[in-house]
Amino acid sequence: MRQVLLVEDDPQIVALLSIHFGDIDCQLTKCLDGAEGLEKALNNTYDLIILDLMLPKMDGMEVCRRIRARNITTPILMLTARSEEIDKVLGLEMGADDYLTKPFSIRELLARVKAIFRRTQILQEQMASVGQEQVLRYGDMVLDLDKRKLTIKEQRIELSPKEFDLLSLLASNPGKSYNRNRILNLVWGYDFEGYEHTVNSHINRLRAKIEPDMNQPTYILTTWGVGYRFNEDIHSPTNLGA
Repeated sequence: MRQVLLVEDDPQIVALLSIHFGDIDCQLTKCLDGAEGLEKALNNTYDLIILDLMLPKMDGMEVCRRIRARNITTPILMLTARSEEIDKVLGLEMGADDYLTKPFSIRELLARVKAIFRRTQILQEQMASVGQEQVLRYGDMVLDLDKRKLTIKEQRIELSPKEFDLLSLLASNPGKSYNRNRILNLVWGYDFEGYEHTVNSHINRLRAKIEPDMNQPTYILTTWGVGYRFNEDIHSPTNLGA
């Protein structure tokens, strides 16, 4: 049974989800305010966090930011009564995996949750297929996919969970170009058509952290008219895992 943390102050939504999540083999841990939700997220292991944006004591955006700042990669599905695009963009860039605006149908919510679980399972199976550890080396860059650790010239580079997922996707497939919609689908786990600028902002932040020269990138290249690719000319990755 999957463990789901629900941080929501609307008792009707809490009651509704409590009924339906049992049908998909999920056990809910319920919190009514952001501070309690953050405490539970930092001190327990969950398969999914469902996080309302408007919460007492601490808003959902701040809860999400603090969770991601601790390098906790648990998928986060944000719920909110707001419908403005800027809120959706901020939520995604803060590290949310999906975003659903109230009022929502329970069928749509469950479909989003199942999509997140499928993505998580695929990632776990991919890691298992390459062994317990996989390390990619490109010149001065060493990317440890298992430990989620990046070093360049033996200096550790701190990445957000989405930045690491984005770099891992590109570095694991050098030379392969991905358009922005495809990256959104693979890295965020859902089709966020219309939010391609979220990819652009993540690429820019990632380049700022890893590229010696932002004007002439070494690792992440732009495929004009398509999207982005990892530079295949550095050299092929070395798998140091079992």
